[in-house]
Formats: sequence, structure tokens, C-alpha cells
Amino acid sequence: MSDVIKLLPDSVANQIAAGEVIQRPASVIKELVENAIDARADNIQIILKDAGRTLIQIIDNGVGMTDTDARLAFERHSTSKIRSADDLFTLTTMGFRGEALASIAAIAQVELRTRTHDAQLGTRLVINGSVCESQEPDMCPPGSNFMIKNIFFNVPARRKFLKSNEVELNNIVREFEKLAMVNHNVEFTLMNNGHLMYKLQPGTFLQRVVALMGKVMENQLIPVNVDTTLVRISGYVAKPEFARKRNYKQFLFVNERYMKHPYFHKAIISCYDQLIPQDEQPNYFLRFTVDPETIDVNIHPTKTEIKFENEQPIWQILAAGVKEAVGRFGDVPSIEFDAEGAPEIPAFTQHPSVTKPEIDVDPHYNPFAQSGSSRSSYVRQAVGDWEELFRNFESRKQQAQQEGDELSEMSQPDNTVSQPTALQAPDQQEQQVLLTDDPQATYLQFKGRYIITTMRSGLMVVDQHRAHLRILFDRYISQITEQSIASQAVLFPEVLHLSPGQSAILTSLTQELERIGFGLSRLSGEDWMVNSVPSGIEGINAGDVVMQVLESVEQGGASVRNRVIEHITLRVAESAAIAYGRRLTQDEMNKLVSDLLRAHNPNYTPDGNTIITVIPTEQIYRLF
Repeated sequence: MSDVIKLLPDSVANQIAAGEVIQRPASVIKELVENAIDARADNIQIILKDAGRTLIQIIDNGVGMTDTDARLAFERHSTSKIRSADDLFTLTTMGFRGEALASIAAIAQVELRTRTHDAQLGTRLVINGSVCESQEPDMCPPGSNFMIKNIFFNVPARRKFLKSNEVELNNIVREFEKLAMVNHNVEFTLMNNGHLMYKLQPGTFLQRVVALMGKVMENQLIPVNVDTTLVRISGYVAKPEFARKRNYKQFLFVNERYMKHPYFHKAIISCYDQLIPQDEQPNYFLRFTVDPETIDVNIHPTKTEIKFENEQPIWQILAAGVKEAVGRFGDVPSIEFDAEGAPEIPAFTQHPSVTKPEIDVDPHYNPFAQSGSSRSSYVRQAVGDWEELFRNFESRKQQAQQEGDELSEMSQPDNTVSQPTALQAPDQQEQQVLLTDDPQATYLQFKGRYIITTMRSGLMVVDQHRAHLRILFDRYISQITEQSIASQAVLFPEVLHLSPGQSAILTSLTQELERIGFGLSRLSGEDWMVNSVPSGIEGINAGDVVMQVLESVEQGGASVRNRVIEHITLRVAESAAIAYGRRLTQDEMNKLVSDLLRAHNPNYTPDGNTIITVIPTEQIYRLF
């Protein structure tokens, strides 16, 4: 039998490694920018074309490479960061594995131009799918200039699973924010398709946070500073009043490296108990400085999951520091009155010659006594009220007995319903629901939330808000399919303060938003104004709807771009649907239920929530 185990070629091994290290264009930017930072660059430019699909160019003014180092850098496990396994526990650099450049070269066309500061000539290296095509001297500035073209050109399956340009650009911006925020002494530039998205000048950590997140963030943050022998924690947390339900910004760094740490996140959130609603989150930007020997960053290929040796003590230090900062913000300084040097206010007293008026006091006066009435009259009135109440009770009792006699003559309960409570399958319930489409039906509104009516097999309970949402959604989708929805100008346009990534996404979605009735205009920078909303639903929070759409697109998904109109329509319908607590007339309830039963799927909202529940007759009988 011949041998079956073979050694994989380097090109195949590099493609396999690339599957872990390089997941999308944002991964390429992360690895190359980290290398530039390790090379002590203080000016880094990122130039993109088609959100990195066509071109990713990273230009830095770091130490550069010699021609030998440039060629060796693209070999697997070649690195200048460590020399032995012990170096893993004393890391002061961002990279250390020596896999990034080899992985990038395996799935893209790479061109590198680099020169050290003391050399007269640099080198130009061209690699295509792990194959070195050429290397020659080149006249280039000091530092490194990487051009990554046609990412995943030789791995069609991976390229096919890339998301839309808007989603990929948003992922790039998020990665850029992590890198640029903590490296606040580095000048950064980010461009996409010739559009300048960021131009960040060196400054303090707070200045970099404000430059990335917007000027509105400056007055929302509280400083946190804790210095112990185990850890030094510095940065900012948001004031409780600025907590958000969505689009919150939360960043943790350790030794200038971004990290994800749910345990420390919980420590921060616990400090806001009883201060913010449970469905809201605070912004925070915190930096941890610890001894490199007490952490392990070599856990995940992305190097964002980090293990701490002193995790529990740091949790307590973090919680105490954030609580102290939030508590200090909440303290109201007492007002101290300084009497020294204050003007003297005269006290007015009555002159002895002025006599006080005499007041006649009746010792038998009772202010609680009622004139013209006595206790016996109140008793007689109360007895009369009880007698009338008893007569009303007797008449209602006789009416109930008559209804009971009529009920006893009805047929026996329908035993075909086996489930006493739960909602039935949609297809079965649709058949039952259609039996209630009776214009003469009587409806009861319960708690301003549910509509109750009878049907052959029991009682049907309809959620009025969800029912109207289903109706409006189907109506809007039909209108959009046939034609655009008319717009209605708003009296007070709402201004949205967006990040450059969100602004880029909104730019690409403007046409879809206009088709559904939203009018948008761009102000200076990344600020947008909502000028109009779909006609007939002027009461919605237009800014909130637009932000929900942006959040949905940011989260990604293969079909998000194709479903953006449905998402917008759902949010508009949800905002315009009948609110809970609104009282409805019989005609309104009749029309609502009738329109619902004509819907394509009356049992569920477009996002899957139950609209109709049936209480079987058998269950009602068992209650009595």
C-alpha cells in the first residue's frame, strides 16, 4: 500500500491560514496598520477602492525594510517581533506570529515598495497568489507602501461571501476606529473611492475619541483614572443620561491593544444599575495598562480575546473606579453662604406705640361641624343608596339567569379542539379566523390593547397594534412595488450626527429612502437632515427610523442590501401603527379586523410576532 499522507504546498497552507487570519478587507487593514505601528510610523494613510474589494493601499513612514527583509517578510512564521516562546509573555508589539503577510499574499495580488531611512534606493516586490513574480530596486520614500489588489481573486467561494460594499466599508471603519483611537499620537488618513472619510491629527486620547465619534461626545464623558500595582485604568465613561438603546460605542484596550472582554464589560454595566433603563447601554472608552507577563494574547487568531492572570482583582478595581467616577459626576455641590463682607439686611420690628388688634375667639367653634345636617340624615342617605344598589343587583342577577338559560340550550362544546390555550398552526388558524369575518360581529376592547370577538370555535383575541402593523406593512410594500410613496415635509427637520462609516452607508441608501418617502439632505461634515417623511404618517420619529436602518445594515447579512426596503417599511409601519392604550369604536375595530383577515398572513407580523390567539370554547367551559 502506497503512502497517503503528503506535505501540503506552501501556497495551499497559506490559503488555509488566510481563512483564519484574513476574513474580509477589514482584516487586511488591521494586520497592515498594526505592522506600521510596530514599525514606529507616525503617519499612516489608508486608501480604498470599492471598500477594499479592488484596492487596499497602506502607506506609512515607518522604519521600512531592506530588500532581503521585504522578500522574507512574506514567508510563513517570519517575524521581527519575537525570537523564542518566552517572548510571547513579554510582548510590546501588536503582531508576533508572522502569518499576516503570507496569508494576504496567498489570496490577493500584492505590490510592496519599501525603503529604510538610511538607504539610497528601496525595493519593489510583486507577489501574485503566493508566487513572487518580480523584485527590483525602486526609488521610493522611506517607509512602506503596500498595495493589495483584488482580494480573494483566487478563492472565488470566499469572494462570493463578501457582503455589500456598504457593509464591508462599515467593517473597515469599525476596525479603523479601534486602531486610530488607541494610537492617538499617530496621524491617520482614510479615503474610499477618492472621498476623504477621516483626517486625524495627533492629539490626546480624548481629542481622538471626539474626532472619531463626533463633537457631541465631548460633553457626555466622565474621566476615569485608577492607578494600582496590578493595573492602571484610564479613559472615559458616559454620563448615565446619555445611555443609548442602539449605536452605543464601547471600547476596551489593554497595553494599546483592542480587546473583547465580556467579564470587564459586566463590571462597567453593573455600575449603572438603577441609573439607566435595562434596555440601554452606556458608551465607554477605557485603557488598561498591565505587566505583559500577566496577560496572554495568543488565544485567538484575531488577538482580541485576552486572558488576564489577575482577572478578578482587576474586575473589582474597574468596578470601583467606574462607580467612583459616576458617583462623582452625580454629586451636587452644596451652596455655601459667606457672611463676611455681605450687606446687612435690616429686620423690621413693630414700634411699641402700635397696639395689636384684638381678636374675638369663640371657644365653642368647631370648623368640622356641618350646618343644617345631622348624623341621622347621613345614615338615611346611605341606606337609600344601598337600597338602590341592591335593586340594580337584583335586575342584573335576573338578566344573567336568562342568559344562562339561553346558553344551556346551545350545542355542546366543539371537541375537535384539543389544545386549550396555545396558538394553533398558521394554516389551521387561518381557516378558523376567516369564519369571523362578519360585518355584524360585536367587538370588545380589553385594556386598550386587545380586541376580542367571538368565533365558531371560541374567542379570538387580536393585538390591535400588531394587527395594524401587518396591514400597514402590506399596504406600503404594495405601494412601493407599484410606485414611490409621496413625501410630507416636516415642520422641524431632525439632524443626525453620524460617523463617516454611517454617512457612507446612508449615502448609498438615499435612493431607497426617497422611494419610501423620506427626504434627506447632507449638511456639513457627516451631519444629515431629515426634511420629509412618508405622507400620512407624520407622527413617526424619522431620525430613529433612519438610525435603525443604518444599524441593521451595519450588522451585515448576505441579503441585507436586498431587504433594506422591507426593513424601512417595517419600521415605518411599526411607528405609524395604532398605539396601545388608544380607544377604538366598534366601526374602527370592525374595519381593523376585516382588513387584517384579508392580509396574506394575518397571524404574524412581518418580524414574526403573534397577532391572533384563539381561546377554544372547551377551555372556556372548563373555567366554569
